[in-house]
Amino acid sequence: MGVSEPLIQASLLGEAIENGPVAVLVADEHGRYVAVNQAACRLLGYTREELLAMRLTDVARYDEAPAEWADMELNGTRSGISTVTRKDGSTVPFAYVAGATVVAGMPVFVSLGTDASVND
Repeated sequence: MGVSEPLIQASLLGEAIENGPVAVLVADEHGRYVAVNQAACRLLGYTREELLAMRLTDVARYDEAPAEWADMELNGTRSGISTVTRKDGSTVPFAYVAGATVVAGMPVFVSLGTDASVND
């Protein structure tokens, strides 16, 4: 068995996403988080369990957020810089790309992003 085996590939990809440097947030069609990785938890200051009990609007609290969500639902993808609110109440600019997909037969929206205030 080589690393090209589908099961091995899925496992490697899952582990890379879970432990990678980019925040990954997966929301259902109602905007409820159904999966998040460690980088998302670190960025927002919440535990995984806390984030999985939240909705997109709990962290994207700015006025344009509902319109941006509707645009993504309509067009299937969106990218830009938004503002997310951390558990401690501070905000951070969030550079992201997000899009619709289907995972395990469930329609979801996947968002990948980083703290836009960090200069590399």
